[in-house]
Amino acid sequence: MTFRSLCNLLQDSVTPFVVSVHAKECAAVKLLIQKVLEQLMGRGVSVDEEQEDDTALLQRTQCTISALCQWYKTVTKKCTQVFPQRTESLTNSDLPQSLPVVVIFKDFEAFNSQVLQDFILICSRYTQELPFIFIFGIATSPSAIQHRLPHSVSSLLCIEVFHSLSCTQHLASVFDKLILNSQFPFKLSSRVIQVLVGIFLYHDFSVQNFVKGLQFSMLEHFKSQPLSMLCCQKQEALLSAKTLSKKNVERIRHLPSFMRYVETQEPQEQVQLLTNDEHVKEVCQQLLKNLHKYHKNYYPILQCLHSLTSSLPKFPLGKHIRELHVSCIEKNLWETEEYDSALQLLRILAKDELVAALRKCAEILKSTKILQNVLQQLEDFIGRLEALEGKSETVLLASLTKSFMQYKISGSLFREYLTPAELQPLNEVCYYNSSGVLRQRLNVTPRTSIQAALSHPFYYLQNESLKTDAGTISSAAPDLCIVYKLHLECGLSFSNIVYKPIFLICIVLNIDSARFIQAVSEMEFLGFIKSTKQKTDHVARLTWGGC
Repeated sequence: MTFRSLCNLLQDSVTPFVVSVHAKECAAVKLLIQKVLEQLMGRGVSVDEEQEDDTALLQRTQCTISALCQWYKTVTKKCTQVFPQRTESLTNSDLPQSLPVVVIFKDFEAFNSQVLQDFILICSRYTQELPFIFIFGIATSPSAIQHRLPHSVSSLLCIEVFHSLSCTQHLASVFDKLILNSQFPFKLSSRVIQVLVGIFLYHDFSVQNFVKGLQFSMLEHFKSQPLSMLCCQKQEALLSAKTLSKKNVERIRHLPSFMRYVETQEPQEQVQLLTNDEHVKEVCQQLLKNLHKYHKNYYPILQCLHSLTSSLPKFPLGKHIRELHVSCIEKNLWETEEYDSALQLLRILAKDELVAALRKCAEILKSTKILQNVLQQLEDFIGRLEALEGKSETVLLASLTKSFMQYKISGSLFREYLTPAELQPLNEVCYYNSSGVLRQRLNVTPRTSIQAALSHPFYYLQNESLKTDAGTISSAAPDLCIVYKLHLECGLSFSNIVYKPIFLICIVLNIDSARFIQAVSEMEFLGFIKSTKQKTDHVARLTWGGC
């Protein structure tokens, strides 16, 4: 996706001559040149002209850089129509230099070193006719160029280094646009976020897989939570007769958050909530509006707190906003030692640093157009800070900062707007919290899953004919499952087991020899057995025990 975006950006604003190549497609230098010419010229090129007949040679272009030069000279004359804004002030002699040929090597480290060297040496001979630019996609460090190319070749290159966004920066963008956004009603609990981030940080660093985890969480939430449709209803149609049937009202009464809400009400109100369905609908409508308002206020205040504390030394509340978000939705943040530590560090900041941090908060609140009373208090305090002058500035600053942080922010602002999500009535409607299911589905162990599927095919295939008593084999089971179960029954040592005894059993179970050999090959492919050198029909077990 990064390289695709880079190609599009270059083609839109720099040059139409952009190609990208993979190492697996370019095992030889002729194949590399062929790929470059095919992508640029948009037609077939011949790798070995001697093997082509006369008709084919008329339709195909020779695979040489000189052929590319001839094509380039022809096509650049027409580029004034493609890039008028770039070429209207250029002469014909300037035109080739204005439209370079960009070759992107997506996986530089995977390319054969000799292929790269030969290609660069060949291209260096045509620099007067073709303005080449090479982009090397390097996954390790820029020193990989010196390691793979000798000095005689690397000295031909004018090397500049630039970096793409790191995967953690992409993850931060996903958080800002999808998770830390009040517009989307679907939410994740702290445990689910920790599972998704843990898989990202400790397994694959794949933002794409992280988004797939979000998609799975959403599908699982709407599948497993019957009341999940409430979070997506429009305000004016929240509690229609179809949406809140008598069955759904009962489901609401059994939600843990609603039960806690009922316990906080007066006795008469409790009776109404437990017996009067219409009253429950009215109350739920207000609770859902309150939940929506909670989210609208929560995210701006969260961003304010992050802007205040992210620049502090040692990041007491976390460097990334996702860490702060996880802390806020699972506990009372103001009761933690990290919060107290952050406030103490804020109180000793210099005036300019504190004013700059508070101004960021003010900009966040201005952009949201909500919490205007908080914004007014913040701007008043910033004005008082900027008015401090004279020798007493340090004393007054410490006093003002301590007063504001203690009574305005920690005392009311954060306590009011950053309460844990699980304390909000009806939070189960929006929040997905089945972290165990998510971990089981996304962070599976392949061997365990394969063994479970082979031992109990019924649970995967949902075929009634596969149901059997424990320890028995159904003739309707897939051949691979039969062979796997037989291999489990052959004792702890499988090194001298021959195909023939199992083969006889398989014949009884209506498995012919071709199917049996196929099943054994699949067993070997999955890593449960391997062939031995004793005889052609001997195999050795590579795993021990069953599921």
